[in-house]
Amino acid sequence: MKWLVCLLCLCACLLGGCWDRVEINDIALVTAAAIDLSTPDVIELSVQVFIPRSVSEGNGSQEAMTIIRTEKGDNIADAMSKVQLNVPRKVFWGHCRVYIYGEALARHGLNDFVDFFARHPEPRNRAYVFVSKGKARDILQVMPPLERYPAEVVRKLSDMHVGINVTLLDLQKMFAAGTDSIALPMVELMKPPNEERPKETNPYLSGTAVFRNGKMIGTLSAQTTKGLIWLRDEAFRMTVTGKITQERGLVTFRSIREKTRLKPRIEDGRWKMLVEIDTVGFIVQNGTRLTLDTPEQIAKTEAAMSKEIESEVRLALQEVQKELQVDILNFARQFHRKYPKEFAAVRENWNQVFSEIEVDFKVKVNVRRTGLIAVPAGLPNSDVKR
Repeated sequence: MKWLVCLLCLCACLLGGCWDRVEINDIALVTAAAIDLSTPDVIELSVQVFIPRSVSEGNGSQEAMTIIRTEKGDNIADAMSKVQLNVPRKVFWGHCRVYIYGEALARHGLNDFVDFFARHPEPRNRAYVFVSKGKARDILQVMPPLERYPAEVVRKLSDMHVGINVTLLDLQKMFAAGTDSIALPMVELMKPPNEERPKETNPYLSGTAVFRNGKMIGTLSAQTTKGLIWLRDEAFRMTVTGKITQERGLVTFRSIREKTRLKPRIEDGRWKMLVEIDTVGFIVQNGTRLTLDTPEQIAKTEAAMSKEIESEVRLALQEVQKELQVDILNFARQFHRKYPKEFAAVRENWNQVFSEIEVDFKVKVNVRRTGLIAVPAGLPNSDVKR
């Protein structure tokens, strides 16, 4: 009899396993969030909510697959509570992959607008963080032609490593470590091809927003960001186009493996940094008359690509080190590891020390393959240099 009672109790426990279930039709899936500054003391939170029924209908209509809900509040939590009052389903952050801060808010300061997403249990730590050119809400309101909603566009661009990548967890770690220098990818809207349909356009990554002490102080262009990516050891499938010495035309190289090493030194009181960049790849286009099938020609090509990469890196270093004077290159971390006592002595005025560091470069390019053909296409054999 006792075993029967125990069995019934066990079955009763198993049968109650769905008491706290949450159906997809009972929640509002947030796919992106935009945070703007309305006034110095009021923020504006916009959430992009996915509409599941638009997918299931499959009627090929141009009906929007998301809705935007916007509310103002004293902070993000206050604005979020007001959004919930206007949404008949429970707002769920677990599917939010994109967080966009408006430019005005970024210049005002991000320090007070990170805690909510770090403290709340639902937001994904691996979600991407961006800064918008202008209002962040405008990014969520467009209808991109290739993707279902704009957040998908910027997320996929980040997955492709078009610019620098910063996740919510990365941002939390930066603030927790007391880092006063932060870089975030910048997103902007393309000019719509049809002025009669201004909403039909795409967001794109236009460069990098640079922060000091939590406040945005400047930006880097997309071209300068390429050099920044090399310096931060975040290069991935990079394309480099350069000119071979004493040759007409251009050669384009595509990397398949990249590595950047920072080697700090302090000599006679002078702070120095050696930047070593190694990359392996292949030639995707040859606009010269060279055949690129001999060790001598390959060596010329590798030298040209190395020179071009160094040029990109020097451009980024000039803007970051000399103009903005903000260490978003992780130089401080490298010196702290190797010279902890010396670094502790200059920690308080590190940005000044950073601006005076002597930087040398050593770039090595290895052309592994030259493509399906050795000779340049489109030229008669008599014009080819072998």
